[in-house]
Amino acid sequence: MQTATLEATAAPRRSPMKWVPSLYLAQGLPFFAVNVIAQQMLISMNVPNEQMTRWLGVLSLAWGFKWIWSPFLELAPSKKSVVVMFQLVGAAGLGLVAISLNLPSFFLLAIVALALVSLASATHDIACDGLYIASLSHKAQAQYAGWQGAFFNVARFVSAGGLLVAAGLLEKSIGVKGAWTVIFATLAVAMIVLGLYNLWSLPQARNTAAADGSARAIGSTLWTVVRDFLAKPGIWVSIVFIILFRASEGQVQTVGPIFLRAAREAGGLGLSTDQVGWAYGTAGTVAFIAGSVVGGYFAAWLGLKRAMLWLTLAMNLPTVAFIFLSVVMPSNFALIAAALSLEMFGYGFGFVGVILYLMQVVSVGKYQTAHYAIGSGVMGLGMSLFRTISGDIQVALGYQHFFIWGLLCAVPVLILSRFVPLEAPAASEAAPAAEPAHA
Repeated sequence: MQTATLEATAAPRRSPMKWVPSLYLAQGLPFFAVNVIAQQMLISMNVPNEQMTRWLGVLSLAWGFKWIWSPFLELAPSKKSVVVMFQLVGAAGLGLVAISLNLPSFFLLAIVALALVSLASATHDIACDGLYIASLSHKAQAQYAGWQGAFFNVARFVSAGGLLVAAGLLEKSIGVKGAWTVIFATLAVAMIVLGLYNLWSLPQARNTAAADGSARAIGSTLWTVVRDFLAKPGIWVSIVFIILFRASEGQVQTVGPIFLRAAREAGGLGLSTDQVGWAYGTAGTVAFIAGSVVGGYFAAWLGLKRAMLWLTLAMNLPTVAFIFLSVVMPSNFALIAAALSLEMFGYGFGFVGVILYLMQVVSVGKYQTAHYAIGSGVMGLGMSLFRTISGDIQVALGYQHFFIWGLLCAVPVLILSRFVPLEAPAASEAAPAAEPAHA
């Protein structure tokens, strides 16, 4: 903490309000470009469901594995240099996506470019959060945490709302390829502007490991951290629980947007790109934020042990919403938007459960920060697995039966929630909180 304070003091004395918003806007834009915008683009380009979901699942692996290379970023001279570099690398990847849409074999080229964006975004996440922690005192971290989350959600609003609405309108005026070329070129320019602004605004937050450590020493520490994680009592049951927690939601969140866009004769709701943008980017985003906030207070009120069953049930509200939509097949847009708002509220509310489980049970011990990163990586890998297989299952079952299948996937985790330990082992709680800076 003393080192972080000295680094913050030595950095330019700019108010965090001059860099926290831009930092977390730059964190969110490439994340949602890959996980929201790219899927809508591929739907508009008529990529088959199973092919689309398979590759989107592969792209999300970057966030599942980022904990492996995260310690080695400490070898860079400063966290600022890593942040700015990967903002610009992300911009280059987004620009390549825009170019690829107008070339033969666009799908392969677009996936390669999106893989570059995914790796840049996942790596940026690590350095971004590290810079925030190293540059601010504990009091300031808490003070600006709201702005941190707010601007990440501004990126959600811009991506799932504004850009999708714009894409839908452009599709009708200049065609599908032209529309998505404009959208990804706009994202690329936005990331270049943010990167150049952050080059000026961000504090340095120099890395002590760059001077004091080596790749071999960091690799040795990483192995120690992983070994300690796998030695935790009941860790394999916890790993299964973490993976299964998002089994239903991971599949439904992937296939749901495809169902919304699919033609009615193909079993979908036949919404346009801009209608999906209006539904998710306005009321959907508000509902997600509200669900996250209410879920946090609910868990604090009951405690994780008593709240977990309800949080797990809420995590399956998205599946219930899509079962309703696939059975009723409403044409009233207000009703569809209301169902999608319920979906996003349940997702935000229930997701609190797995985050608190990682924080309060899985990560407790000597290497708390590193073990939290590993736990969240395991969760991400589970999400990637279910995204990857979701399209094939949907093609085999059809939309309505797929959503029923999604609900059935929730049963194992509901059963596990009654038996999995929801309190940290006493030995782990008693373990010292200190850990190497690069762990």
